[in-house]
Amino acid sequence: MSDVKTRGVLFIHSAPTALCPHIEWAIGSITEQRTQLSWSPQPAEPGSFRAEVGWTGPQGTGAVLASTLRGWAQLRYEVTEEPSLGVDGSRWSHTPELGIFHGTTDAAGNIMVSEDRIRYAYESGAGQPAVVYQELSLALGEAWDEELEPFRHAADGAPVRWLHRVG
Repeated sequence: MSDVKTRGVLFIHSAPTALCPHIEWAIGSITEQRTQLSWSPQPAEPGSFRAEVGWTGPQGTGAVLASTLRGWAQLRYEVTEEPSLGVDGSRWSHTPELGIFHGTTDAAGNIMVSEDRIRYAYESGAGQPAVVYQELSLALGEAWDEELEPFRHAADGAPVRWLHRVG
């Protein structure tokens, strides 16, 4: 990873009780410090828990967090990484039904769709607006947003704790 530092937030939207300590261990192994999250019940999915943690670390830490958590299919989570010197921001979203989505973000957190992706949508559509719409919807991660929205609202007003990566 790079020496350039950035920051972001990890949102665990829903996790089964049994996974909570494993998630903390995984985060701690990435940030190189013991991690104990403040878990709270997730009202959008009774029996599951949610937590948020801010992080600072080298560029690419968001990708490492998202990839590490991807192994647990029962999780709903999002990882953000803010733009930093020479690198766009990113957001990774994961749901059990859809898997993982990655999007490049601007300074305000909006998903940016590249020129090549837009051209692909036009070419795939070949004059069929429904296909163009479907391709652009996929490029924006709309299905992930729709599935995660009830879980995000359940977190309104939740505190964010910050982790700082050593090194």
